[in-house]
Amino acid sequence: MSRILVTGGGGYIGTTLVPMLLDAGHDVRVLDRFFFGREKLVQRPGLEILVEDTRRIDATHLEGVDAVIDLAAISNDPSGELFQQATWAINHRARARCAQLAKQAGISRYILPSTCSVYGFQNAETIADEESPTNPLTTYAKANLSAEDDVLDLADDTFSVVVLRQATVFGYSPRMRFDLAINGMTFGAWQTGRLPLMRDGSQWRPMVHVRDTASAMVHMLSADQKLVGGQIFNVGSEENVYQIGPLGELVAETVPGNVDIEWYGDPDHRSYRVSFDKIESTGWKAIRDARVGVAEIVEALERGDTDRTTETITLDWYKTLTRFHEILGEIEIDGHVMDLPESKSP
Repeated sequence: MSRILVTGGGGYIGTTLVPMLLDAGHDVRVLDRFFFGREKLVQRPGLEILVEDTRRIDATHLEGVDAVIDLAAISNDPSGELFQQATWAINHRARARCAQLAKQAGISRYILPSTCSVYGFQNAETIADEESPTNPLTTYAKANLSAEDDVLDLADDTFSVVVLRQATVFGYSPRMRFDLAINGMTFGAWQTGRLPLMRDGSQWRPMVHVRDTASAMVHMLSADQKLVGGQIFNVGSEENVYQIGPLGELVAETVPGNVDIEWYGDPDHRSYRVSFDKIESTGWKAIRDARVGVAEIVEALERGDTDRTTETITLDWYKTLTRFHEILGEIEIDGHVMDLPESKSP
């Protein structure tokens, strides 16, 4: 048993990862702002909650910790472009600082979940591995790559740093996201019976189930340090590298009822494929495919456990929180809205 600090534990991956760590016998300290609500992490023995921003992390937050999984990040390209300053501060500088503090505290393992988007888009013949040149095209990808560089510079024989470049994640999570490719396709097909796809469907995309990428993080906590320390690993599987056309057909076949695929736009030439041989050589293997992810999302929708709302579209929710803050700032007095302190009599 060990104590794991998980930053961003209230997010899409975090709310899946944290219960898996607890089930494995670890104690877990979650540090998060909880933009999407605290109720998505059920309190249970071994779970400690710190409501804090990673930009303000300090040594006290790492006391008694054996390993760090540094998930906290502004997530996806549209959010990164709208909130560029925050993306650089959170995705890059806060993570670099967290890794530095972890090393100073004598913590043995630091895991940085990053993204395959650091490769940019490749030609159709290229299958990118961990040695391939990177070509980040967005603020989100650039900030993650800078974080990778900084934390890997800290790796040595006593401080094991592992970078996990995740494929596009899919599947059901307590903090659900419908702004991810398979998840969004599933909801649209389920709700409307129509599935719009950009022509011509030959473009490649690597995917990974949320429970599989979480299991890769758990795996790296106990993997041989000599094998994984100071290393980058792509996270996904060859079986989950899909062309958009066949992927759309899979979604349409899995969602109940008749689903019509509707092609639109000019051909999308953005395409990339990724190799996952390196992580599989460590003994880890993804076990869930897109059909599993689609089926479980449909089941959750039909149970009423999830829905497409402003909160499940990350950029829309960030915009909503920003607007809430502006409204409250205009009307609050001394930090209050309705219940103001009584005025003192003269």
